[in-house]
Amino acid sequence: MKQVKRMKKGELPQKVCACCGRPFAWRRKWARDWDEVRYCSERCRRDKGGRAPR
Repeated sequence: MKQVKRMKKGELPQKVCACCGRPFAWRRKWARDWDEVRYCSERCRRDKGGRAPR
């Protein structure tokens, strides 16, 4: 049986959203393509830089 190392929320990798400029943390659903993730949400992905970053 494979053991999975659990990380605390504070230890998860973070990035800054390309649209809104807010930091966001790694999510399990992004595990396979974390290197390509650029936006924190679907809304930011749709806007793709329409708003000025903070």
